[in-house]
Amino acid sequence: MSEDRSIREIRLEKLQQLRDLGFDPYATEKFKIDHSVKHLLNEFDQLADLSESGKEDKPILSIAGRVVALREMGKAAFAHLSDGEDRIQLYIRKNDLDEWNENAWPAFKLVDIGDHLGVTGHLFTTKTGEKSLYVHTLTPLSKALHNLPLGKEKDGEQWYGLTDVDQRYRHRHLDLICNHEAREQLLNRSRIVSEVRRFFDNRGYLEVETPLLQLEAGGAAARPFLTHYNAYDIQVKLRISLELYLKRIICGDVPKVYEIGRVFRNEGVSNRHNPEFTLLEWYEAYANLEDMMECVEDLFRHVVTACVNVYGQVLTPGQRRMFNRSNRWMTIVSGLNPIEPRLPGADLYFMSQLGSDVIESTLSLLSTGNEIQFYSANLEYLSGEASILDQDERGGRLICLSTTRFRHSDGLLLTLEPGIYTFMSSVYGWASSNTSNDLATILDFTKPWHRVDLMTAIEERSGIKQSELTNLIDAKAAMKRVGLPTEKENNLGGIIEKLLEHFVEPHLQEPTFIVGYPIETSPLAKKDPNRPGFTRRFEGYVLGREVCNAFSEINDPIDQRERFEQQMGERDKGDDEAHPMDEQFIYALESGMPPTGGCGIGIDRLVMLLTGAEHLREILLFPMMRPELSHDNPED
Repeated sequence: MSEDRSIREIRLEKLQQLRDLGFDPYATEKFKIDHSVKHLLNEFDQLADLSESGKEDKPILSIAGRVVALREMGKAAFAHLSDGEDRIQLYIRKNDLDEWNENAWPAFKLVDIGDHLGVTGHLFTTKTGEKSLYVHTLTPLSKALHNLPLGKEKDGEQWYGLTDVDQRYRHRHLDLICNHEAREQLLNRSRIVSEVRRFFDNRGYLEVETPLLQLEAGGAAARPFLTHYNAYDIQVKLRISLELYLKRIICGDVPKVYEIGRVFRNEGVSNRHNPEFTLLEWYEAYANLEDMMECVEDLFRHVVTACVNVYGQVLTPGQRRMFNRSNRWMTIVSGLNPIEPRLPGADLYFMSQLGSDVIESTLSLLSTGNEIQFYSANLEYLSGEASILDQDERGGRLICLSTTRFRHSDGLLLTLEPGIYTFMSSVYGWASSNTSNDLATILDFTKPWHRVDLMTAIEERSGIKQSELTNLIDAKAAMKRVGLPTEKENNLGGIIEKLLEHFVEPHLQEPTFIVGYPIETSPLAKKDPNRPGFTRRFEGYVLGREVCNAFSEINDPIDQRERFEQQMGERDKGDDEAHPMDEQFIYALESGMPPTGGCGIGIDRLVMLLTGAEHLREILLFPMMRPELSHDNPED
């Protein structure tokens, strides 16, 4: 075999040999699958016949997937077959294949890691106890013409594999094949979106679609992408928001609408910003700002309860998990509130899960003197009926069948009422941090979010009095005093929001609504009748990041026209992100729109929050990448 031939050329030769043997992998149009691999493994005891009867008497099962490991041993071989979700070991013998088709074993010898196979056979366990499938027949279903960077895996640890981040983003299909955690993070995005859609459908909202190509791209302060509509010979813009068309539907007496759609803003790229992103917006007639707050709280509670992703797991209702964001341990809570206080002298939290698990009747209960061992603390069992369901170095689960008492190593007595508890060490053996008192942030979406006035928060965090932010000259002077640049600021609202961003946002770790935004930066929000110069608007924050933006919507067409005219004045001064005039929207308002509450949430940021992703590209299947000059082949 010449060393000059590429892997692709060698694989193409094998493909032709398979065809010559009558096993053309591309000739098969359909392959019947009885079970997923995960189902086979989970229901192994029910599906397998482990008696001494011959193979012809065993239940025959049919599965398909990609070969991800292969080990030949003379006239037999072991392989691992993955259907994407899980993998199972295959055992293949020459004699068994010869009984079925004399060309089957030679065809199998041409199979490489990365090829797709369909197999039939019966389940059995190897001498080492591994659940496996004894292959009776096999059908090649595709031929991988390139080496796949699958790497090596043992006991949950992986070596080599696809680690180049740039290649992971450029060739996402390889990432989905090779990196299980990345795969789950990406797929859980779809699960989260499905739960968002289910939430609004169950509340009687109508899902609608509005135009991507628009004559005036409004609803946000952003630069649009431009394109040409050949049929009409006009320049049009890709939408930057969903808002104005959705409110025109409200004007048509459809009282509750929502849309999940792509929007496009011709702006910068960062770990939290992408010019093309998915936006959720919903509007409800006869509702106000406070109704939108409650809706946001209910939405987050629903999505977190239904599908929080941590380490590639989708949680069932009531469960909680910790994940690491920049060496800071976080817990998302979807059931009852955590039991306080934190135990002294130990990085240990108890979190109640009452009613969220089925209590088994056969339990090995703790005896007096038993201890629960942690890295930094022991709990000595004193009395009651309790049992450890599972435990590892990160913590575990404890069930209390009656009121149960423990003594902490520092002498503190702890009493737990009946229920299921998750106990965890917030400093696992592999965590690193220099701030022992601030390792864990608990995000509890079961309780109402904090409600904080914008101007009050700025005064508390910056020391700038509200009276200094009533005119542009004083506001610039105050801004300069606290060390912020003022050259680009030409309106009071912009200065106020810059102060929010610099002084307040980093402290908004727990779910919080910041309420009361200036009129200059809120051209679509209803004026606050009790506060001149401000609007009925809030933004929601979690972990110092904005997650939603909501208004009591303007339904006064005269007021709306004046706001648009004010924005056009800002555009004349050089602000190319100021809102345009939209006569069609004004006309709809003049036909009458009821009082309406509306809110928008960036789906990408929501998914980042719930999956612990640090970079936006981690939760986009195909992020835009700068083109490479060379041939885009990861084998090169």
